Amino acid sequence: MHRAQKRHLEPLGLTPAQSRLLRTVTHFPEPPRMADLAQRLEVVPRAVTTLVDALEANGSVRRVPDPVNRRVVRIELTDQGRGALKALRTARRAAAEDILAPLTADQRKVLGELLADLVGAPDTRC
Repeated sequence: MHRAQKRHLEPLGLTPAQSRLLRTVTHFPEPPRMADLAQRLEVVPRAVTTLVDALEANGSVRRVPDPVNRRVVRIELTDQGRGALKALRTARRAAAEDILAPLTADQRKVLGELLADLVGAPDTRC
């Protein structure tokens, strides 16, 4: 999945990590702080800084001051970033279709059910 997705993202000029950060920004009710993104992505804050730097350079996000605390910087999508998200959705669907192409409709249904079971299963890791 990662290879297929990377192949479809390449023309957009985005890495899988950058696309994940863009998608994550949209999951917050207000522009998130860098620390919020690091926590949600389960990475160190420095990794988020590097991703935000690259996305800011290509115009997909911008840093904005927090209206309440001037020391806090928030990350918001730009119009270009929202356009990139639309293109990302199309690329991700195309990647999934490439991977699932050999399966019949019935096989896809079974796979979907199995994946749903795995996602809903309790975490048994120590």
